[in-house]
Amino acid sequence: MPIILRLDRVMADRKMSLKELSEKVGVANVNLSKLKNGHVSAIRFSTLEAICEALDCQPGDILEYRKTEEETS
Repeated sequence: MPIILRLDRVMADRKMSLKELSEKVGVANVNLSKLKNGHVSAIRFSTLEAICEALDCQPGDILEYRKTEEETS
């Protein structure tokens, strides 16, 4: 998938645990874990907004687009 999730990096930079982020965002720990590990295919804007607010970051700090081999040829 050309979208790379950097949630783990931002959480580490902010020294915030998954449990703490879960409590601040109001999303189940298991769902944030799936997001952190890239096991989701979608994210609600409201969830993204809450994560950005809790981590004091921008969506681009969490999400990255990388072209696939097919797109660069």
